Amino acid sequence: MTLELLQAQAQACTACRLAEGRTRVVFGEGDPDARLMFVGEGPGEEEDRTGRPFVGKAGQLLDRILEAAGIPRASVYIANIVKCRPPGNRAPLPDEARVCTDRWLRKQIELVAPQIIVPLGGVAAEFFLGEKAPITKVRGRWHEWHGIRVFPMFHPAYLLRNPSRAPGSPKHLTWLDIQEVKRALDSLPPKERRQVRAVSQEPLF
Repeated sequence: MTLELLQAQAQACTACRLAEGRTRVVFGEGDPDARLMFVGEGPGEEEDRTGRPFVGKAGQLLDRILEAAGIPRASVYIANIVKCRPPGNRAPLPDEARVCTDRWLRKQIELVAPQIIVPLGGVAAEFFLGEKAPITKVRGRWHEWHGIRVFPMFHPAYLLRNPSRAPGSPKHLTWLDIQEVKRALDSLPPKERRQVRAVSQEPLF
């Protein structure tokens, strides 16, 4: 099994109701040998149109967050809990999330074998933590899932709704969080040679 074969299989998935309204399956993208993996909750309108994860406004903010921390997007792998857009961009329902994670996400993680996973938002965090808890309570702390280090963060869409950079704001906390992820990433044995640059102490996104 390879990511390419798994992705080809996912294109024909009709295992839950979300398949009825999708334009494209949004499988995931990035470095297939990534040390760091981001997992959101589900595709939005732009992702459904293009078939790529995190390319809308929230994705553009994620790109700026990664760039500010000195983490090239091409060096990570990005996926979602569900691969088809929920109607109206609502959160995936528990049965939808269960079907999609069992069929696709668990296998993606097994094939990529990341050393760190960053769930973005409460829906993604719930999958990895095994319990429903506000993202405000679980973000910014290390957890473990099947031997993989897990560090939940706010979803970029939440930051768009809360744009303040004041100390203690979601955006400020996200800046602290992504720097912690970068420190942990830098401490890992490299899978390949990567260019690393200094990280500013002020939010750049």
